[in-house]
Amino acid sequence: MNDTAEAGHSATRVARGDLLVAPELASFLEQEALPGTGIAAQAFWDGFSALVREFGPRNKALLQRRDELQAQIDAWHLARHGQPHDRNAYKAFLTEIGYLLPEGDNFTIATENVDPEIATVAGPQLVVPITNARFALNAANARWGSLYDSLYGTDAGGGPPPAGSYNRGRGARVVAKARVFLDEAFPLEGTSHADARRYHIRNGALLVDDMPLVEPAKFIGYRGHPRAPDAVLLRNNGLHVQLIFDRAHSIGSRDQAGLADIRLESAISAIMDCEDSVACVDAEDKVVAYRNWLGLMQGDLTETFRKDGAEMTRKLNPDLTFTAPNGGDVTIKGRALMLVRNVGHLMTNPAILDQDGGEVFEGLMDAMVTALIAMHDLKKSKGLRNSVAGSVYVVKPKMHGPDEVAFADEVFAHVEAVLGLPKHTVKLGVMDEERRTSVNLKECVRAAKHRIVFINTGFLDRTGDEIHTSMEAGPFSRKDFIKRKDWIVAYENQNVDIGLKCGFSGKAQIGKGMWAMPDRMAAMLEAKIEHPKAGANCAWVPSPTAATLHALHYHKINVFAVQAALAKGGRRAYVESILEIPVASYQKWSPEQIRREVENNAQGILGYVVRWIDQGIGCSKVPDINDVGLMEDRATCRISAQHVANWLHHGIVDEDEVRQIMHRMAEVVDRQNAGDPHYRAMAPAFDGVAFRAACDLVFEGRSQPSGYTEPLLHARRREFKAAQS
Repeated sequence: MNDTAEAGHSATRVARGDLLVAPELASFLEQEALPGTGIAAQAFWDGFSALVREFGPRNKALLQRRDELQAQIDAWHLARHGQPHDRNAYKAFLTEIGYLLPEGDNFTIATENVDPEIATVAGPQLVVPITNARFALNAANARWGSLYDSLYGTDAGGGPPPAGSYNRGRGARVVAKARVFLDEAFPLEGTSHADARRYHIRNGALLVDDMPLVEPAKFIGYRGHPRAPDAVLLRNNGLHVQLIFDRAHSIGSRDQAGLADIRLESAISAIMDCEDSVACVDAEDKVVAYRNWLGLMQGDLTETFRKDGAEMTRKLNPDLTFTAPNGGDVTIKGRALMLVRNVGHLMTNPAILDQDGGEVFEGLMDAMVTALIAMHDLKKSKGLRNSVAGSVYVVKPKMHGPDEVAFADEVFAHVEAVLGLPKHTVKLGVMDEERRTSVNLKECVRAAKHRIVFINTGFLDRTGDEIHTSMEAGPFSRKDFIKRKDWIVAYENQNVDIGLKCGFSGKAQIGKGMWAMPDRMAAMLEAKIEHPKAGANCAWVPSPTAATLHALHYHKINVFAVQAALAKGGRRAYVESILEIPVASYQKWSPEQIRREVENNAQGILGYVVRWIDQGIGCSKVPDINDVGLMEDRATCRISAQHVANWLHHGIVDEDEVRQIMHRMAEVVDRQNAGDPHYRAMAPAFDGVAFRAACDLVFEGRSQPSGYTEPLLHARRREFKAAQS
């Protein structure tokens, strides 16, 4: 291959086929990712070049189609300014311009070779930035979590967790709560787990003080001696639970049965995110992301760090082996099934230039590289395997309608051909987070019916797209009131309705979105049970601890029974309800209400953007205006920026008011981050790259493609990195 770069790029790029590639990315691919796959470098680059040549222009055309439709929708609203909204005329108009497509005949998805974590086991799902190796390993290892620790260390244990040494009173309350869970999930004949003094196995059956389980088949296996096992493995609603016995342990020594811990199967799957939760703006960043994905797929990723003054090393957990009731072996996975979220169709990245010198679409780059890397897992016959079914799981976000889903399907068909993978090896998860996808969801599923394994609602991006799409319809309600409108209920219901209608139950995931308050686990336990009750067989959580607590909901609710009942009941939601625009029906807000709403948005934007730009942190817990920690990523930033842009556009606030609020909130964010040694204060100069980026998102928000934050954030992050170098 030719290592001579073309003129004008000699210091920064190497030629690979028709492409000009950043040397660090070319080196990573050729020296780390390709070896062991059986794919020659020349064949890889030739296939990559062909992908860019064929699909790059088509990608541009899809983005142009987005802009054309948006311009037509804007014009429709402007022509009817001041008139009552006519929902029937609006629907007819959207149909006429091809935004809303006819719903075709019923069908069933034909996806094959799907792992049980996707198809037949319902449970929590983690989403984690792939650029942080420690977080990625924690997420993969969050397949198992301690119920004792999760209750004791959060407010789910009853009030805030205590500081200092172990609190025996709180510990006793935690043990009591955990015993209640055991009684509910694994009831005993004639006794309670709270009174148990001995767990033992006799004639292949688990006995507790000589009393059997009400449902003996829930006993799956054990470790150690049957008369005094070290661990007992149980299963309820498809989820496993380990009872850990150790009379020498600080907890087990005070327990009459010697029960030292209860470990729950928690994060059944985990999305390793190359998109919303990362800040990847160039080749340097992309190599970090790809190298961590490679380590996960090879099974050898490690991360060494210091905690409480001691050096620790994280690595992937091994599988777990137990003795089955009949004396054989039972092996249970020790890690979550890992999916990888690729970038959507919008963004390009300077890591690779095409034959015309333009940046390659990052989604095409991710498709080629993440699938190549996953081959290291596919080629394993032993060791730490991710997919035992021989599949690669890619989540594709921010697609607008069936044409864009069909495009993604064809991209992965090309990738499979280049890499020599069987057709439909790459499975596709479709995020239902843009309105043109929501209102055409059935046809989006049809467009990928041979590889789709996942549909998931994303309220924040969905709301951001709603505001941008309907920008000219009028001022939107305050954010808390948007959530109460009928459209959001219809949106959430239809996602389940369509999934069930298309045969997802037992084959694919129907998912729900994130719990955004990682420190409020008691509230999560109250609220998030609604997701399995709604028929969702996975839902997102912000941490391994949250995954363990959310797993309790799947023990209470048999999701597949819920799905069966919903399927018999038929459709609950239709496009007409989803097309309701959540503009404010009453706009006589007080100056105080307006100020507080804009302050809340501005503070969230600034708190998120300052870390994104200055530190390259794509997702973090950002204190809100009331100092409540909220998980923020580009989706939360999009809705906040679009909301302020909407109010500016319709004169609810003016630019001077917003600038003053941005200054005040920058001072608040500076105070909230005073303990971070890497933090750069925005006040009093208000001229740093991060502050200017946050202002861009608000004042230029209306002109951004689909209201996305990525173009502005990427440009400002590159500006910051260039200044630092």
